[in-house]
Amino acid sequence: MPRWKISIAVAAVVVLLLFILVPSVALVLFSGLLMAAFLNGGGGLVERATKIPRGWSIGLFTLLLLLAIAGVFTLAATSIAAQFNELASQIPGAIENLRSRLEEYEWANRALDRANPAGLISGEGGRAATSAVTSTFGALGNFVIIAFIGIYVAVTPAIYRKGAVELFAPSLRPRTDEILKKCARTLKSWLAAQLISMTVVGVLTGIGLLLIGMPLAFILGIIAGLLAFIPNIGPVLAVAPALLLAFGEGPSMLLWVAAVYLSVQTLESYVITPLVQQERVDLSPALVIAAQLLFGVLFGLLGLALAMPLVAVGRMLIKELYVHDYLEREPPREMALQLPEGQRHE
Repeated sequence: MPRWKISIAVAAVVVLLLFILVPSVALVLFSGLLMAAFLNGGGGLVERATKIPRGWSIGLFTLLLLLAIAGVFTLAATSIAAQFNELASQIPGAIENLRSRLEEYEWANRALDRANPAGLISGEGGRAATSAVTSTFGALGNFVIIAFIGIYVAVTPAIYRKGAVELFAPSLRPRTDEILKKCARTLKSWLAAQLISMTVVGVLTGIGLLLIGMPLAFILGIIAGLLAFIPNIGPVLAVAPALLLAFGEGPSMLLWVAAVYLSVQTLESYVITPLVQQERVDLSPALVIAAQLLFGVLFGLLGLALAMPLVAVGRMLIKELYVHDYLEREPPREMALQLPEGQRHE
């Protein structure tokens, strides 16, 4: 068996075993690479603006980012904490209020009797939802690991790319290096567009809720912006607490809140995302939803959040390695001469 085939088989088996045996480790590593793409993109902007070397640009971007986060929390920490605590205290009452209203209807009573809320946080479903984000170090430890992986890979990407390339046979190394660079560009393009969309969704949602007089508009806008990272499912999760609170404010407020979220989501899906994605990762909605369901069941919450970038990279690899390098590759000359005339270019 040729060495190049063995090297491909070994790489595929290692990646597959990593996701099967230790999926939380695989997802944390991928999150680190996503963080590296973010820092690398931000460092590139600083480099073009200041003309300083890439490593220092990434360090300066990281410092500016930390200062910005610290500044926001310093100026708005009290308001954010107060609104978050108020939201947490009001949600149980809103749920109970909704339940009491629904109990007036027979069909709702039957649905509530059949529902088993405990099943959402216990059993196999609950274990699957938490296995990807709980490890020996816990969620905070995972975040620290992701941050360090992102910083190291962003500052010296060539070293890690060279190490990965050397695992393949010499004849495959130039193409492998090209594929790894395309993976980085795919992640960077998707992440840049996603961050812009998240910011716009959060700001527009907060302003819209503020204009209609909805309580806790600021914290609900933050939640909407953060959950916009998860396409399709994130907006549904974001609107739930707002609708629960609006339910207690009356039918008119409920309709206004629904209109705000629907308007912002429509604007994000059909205007914002297509405009900000200059190198758009073209993924069909059905494919994204199917991937989210699959990764959510297999790997829990972190798998659900990372489904879209994983699918974007996977789609690029299939297009480059299977479609371009295998299906569309010209057959050897001696094989082409043996084919019938009509099949030589198929």
